[in-house]
Amino acid sequence: MKMSTNIIYKPEGGWIEPPSDIQHALNGQATADVIIVGGGFAGLSTALELRARGADVIVLESRFAGFGASGRNAGYLAGGQGLDYHMFMKRLDRSQVAAIIRYFEEGVRYVESKLESYGIDCDYRRSGLIRAGVHSSQEKQLRANMELGIELGAPAEFLDNAAMRARGIPPAFLFGYATPGGGTLNPGKYVRGLRQAALEHGVRLFENSPLMDWSDGKIIECRTPDGTVRAPHLVVAANAFAPGLGLLKDKVVPLRVSAIETHPLTPTQRASLDWPNAEGITTQHLVMESHRLTAHNTLVITTKQLGYSFGSSTPEVPDNHTYRKLEIALRDRFPTLHDVGVKAAWSGYISFAFDGLPVVGVTGEHDNILYTAGCSGHGVGTQSLVGLVLAERIGGTENPFLSALQHATPKTLPEPLQWVAVRSLLGAAHAADEHVNRKVRRGG
Repeated sequence: MKMSTNIIYKPEGGWIEPPSDIQHALNGQATADVIIVGGGFAGLSTALELRARGADVIVLESRFAGFGASGRNAGYLAGGQGLDYHMFMKRLDRSQVAAIIRYFEEGVRYVESKLESYGIDCDYRRSGLIRAGVHSSQEKQLRANMELGIELGAPAEFLDNAAMRARGIPPAFLFGYATPGGGTLNPGKYVRGLRQAALEHGVRLFENSPLMDWSDGKIIECRTPDGTVRAPHLVVAANAFAPGLGLLKDKVVPLRVSAIETHPLTPTQRASLDWPNAEGITTQHLVMESHRLTAHNTLVITTKQLGYSFGSSTPEVPDNHTYRKLEIALRDRFPTLHDVGVKAAWSGYISFAFDGLPVVGVTGEHDNILYTAGCSGHGVGTQSLVGLVLAERIGGTENPFLSALQHATPKTLPEPLQWVAVRSLLGAAHAADEHVNRKVRRGG
């Protein structure tokens, strides 16, 4: 198999570049009603909701808004399908799981409403999404997950092979289910749109202002390299970087995800795929593959393999091994694109709790530190909607979704046990997925 050469590694991700109007770093002393750490979907959405309620808000961002997972994900606006319900239901009763699924579903509608109200053009294609199997051995589990999701409130429609072909889904994807809501967007343009809206609505954004430490109390004090800010409330929306800040290290682990992007397809190459609705496709692997077309006619392949670094660290380094695996997936699923080169690759970090559930809550001596992490691969919707949930809590209103999300998150492990456990689990999942892929290649 001929592999691409001269692939450009993009440290900020393939969807976003540093803004031309980067905001100056915090310098000196400041005060606010609320401090938010993290300028991604969650942090900016919370800031906008708080500003709508009249709060004075400061956002601290270590690099620039959108630098983290918000600017590096696959750009799927997904509801409650595609989650591991059985894992959830080992820890929570059915009614609470159903409420959490409603949260995922509502996240789709929330983002759609914000795209309209803020006038954000992010190439949103409301096509629904496809969860697909590439081998017959995956059908039983795919059907079971879909049916349980439907029972819990996440609509979907099963598509057999004939229905997949009638819909124009590329033939490597044998069967699957379609979700009627959501679709794909450019996550870089979305987070950049939130950033612009935040600036226009009076949010004080300080970029290149990493949080060094903070002191708990009735008034919280946060320190950056060149400044200090004090406020009665703190929101930590740093996702995978929260453990490195000393918060949530006992609740979430950062996992590295990766992506590749092809060169633009020629008209002939694009026609060879059919795929008229350009739905985003994820697969029924233990560690899914995701395949989607972009507005500029490239193909983006993500995930495939996950990585964990010792001590929950988040090194910004290329992952060439996974980029090669992603390109193999590209060739396996789209044989008509055998001559299409890969032009770019990138990696980033998501946060994951050992029960796969969102981690949203309140802590601190005075219950004035709020946090959010753990997206289960559905961060575009959930980490946007969480802004409303957290803003209402700060304003004195308990959003029903906040109580639904409250649960006892499993504790992480001390090192080196965590490194051994996570690497072993990921290794087993990758091996099982590769076994399926070998059967597909053999035609068995």
